[in-house]
Amino acid sequence: MKYLYETHLHTSQASACAISPGRDYIAGYKTLGYTGIMVTDHFYNGNSCLDRNLSWKDWVNRFCRGYEDAREAGERQGIAVFFGWEETFDGDDYLVYGLDKEWLLRHPEAAAWSRREQYETVRRYGGCVVQAHPFRQHHYIHTVHLYPDCVDAVEVANAGNHEQSYDALAMQYAQTQGLPITAGTDIHAAQDLEEPQRIFGVYLDTELRSIQDYVEVIRAHTLREENLRMSPGRCVLHGNEQINLPVDGPATYQACGDGRGLFSR
Repeated sequence: MKYLYETHLHTSQASACAISPGRDYIAGYKTLGYTGIMVTDHFYNGNSCLDRNLSWKDWVNRFCRGYEDAREAGERQGIAVFFGWEETFDGDDYLVYGLDKEWLLRHPEAAAWSRREQYETVRRYGGCVVQAHPFRQHHYIHTVHLYPDCVDAVEVANAGNHEQSYDALAMQYAQTQGLPITAGTDIHAAQDLEEPQRIFGVYLDTELRSIQDYVEVIRAHTLREENLRMSPGRCVLHGNEQINLPVDGPATYQACGDGRGLFSR
């Protein structure tokens, strides 16, 4: 038996770009056969809809409402709901798993982390960091930032990417750097669940009892392409993938004559 999980989901209670509250996702994911979902709303420096003039305690309490709303509905309908978040730096986004609301309330410095501080602190407290859609190219993204030493894994299949080439490049990057891989929908509206081919996720051999179980899956480097729920051919290189933005970070991208690209450190 395989257990299916959504790893990347936004709610309207905390993410400015989301349409649906947490509770509205549960029935749809259950219909599609998912075992659970991970709520990863935009964090303090990302596309949050929360007032940053609030006290840290009030901000965190409001930030967690989408997750708590989904969890309550999940408990009633038989879907597990786990907590995480998505933080943004300079157009590059990172999914954080393994730390909870109580941890956040005690650590207001999380709002001012650098990429390195985020990774080292999250790891120190038993969590993990996954870079989300690293090769997405959009008007608000000016540079592709690649820091393989600051992540535990790479999201290589993101249903929110308009171009499959972004995912193919992410897969190539993860393979070249020897990083674990994940997939997620990056869903913002429950109505998208009416199109199952647009809903991504990961298949696991064992059921998650806590988000720490997922952290262990990532750290153990056990996920393979066959564990990813995604549309066919999503991560396949076709020879014409390219990056039209500057690339920053220890892992650099160099265009090759055949258009496939080469990653080096």
